[in-house]
Amino acid sequence: SHNREHLLARIAVLMGGRIAEEVFMNQMTTGAANDFEQATGLAQKMVQRWGMSDHLGPRVYGDNESEVFLGRDMTTHKNISNATAEQVDQEISRIIEEQYARARDIIENRKEMIEVMAHALMDWETLESDQIDQIMKGETPRPPSSGESSDGNRSSGDGGQQSDRPDIKPNMDSPAGDSA
Repeated sequence: SHNREHLLARIAVLMGGRIAEEVFMNQMTTGAANDFEQATGLAQKMVQRWGMSDHLGPRVYGDNESEVFLGRDMTTHKNISNATAEQVDQEISRIIEEQYARARDIIENRKEMIEVMAHALMDWETLESDQIDQIMKGETPRPPSSGESSDGNRSSGDGGQQSDRPDIKPNMDSPAGDSA
């Protein structure tokens, strides 16, 4: 059993991949298709089965369509009107759009921090929890404490190469909003 805020946060997280494509790569790919499917499914269940809609209230809308077989939808009697079905669709869209905007706000407000984390991952392949904590605090992450790369060889943490990437320090003063 999950509460409404958890489900909304999950939908926002599912939107993150597509938003990252847009923000960091200035493109869209098909990679987020499964995320969209999951997010839409959660929003549908919130509205149609779990009564978690502010606008439509606590009731079940439509049949449980998780067991749709070929031709079943042609013979099944619908227990909601076309007007109500349209309201359900609008509510599902509203939930997804709001969580998409929430995720975009989080990513855009933490863009520099995400870039620092991505650069650290490219340099060291893995990050330890305290390195992530440093990045989240706006600090430059220290090299890995083990002094070993993921292939077991000793290294200085820079892959044996000098990084030409600038030392980016995230701006942590901006309001970040809710975390997902």
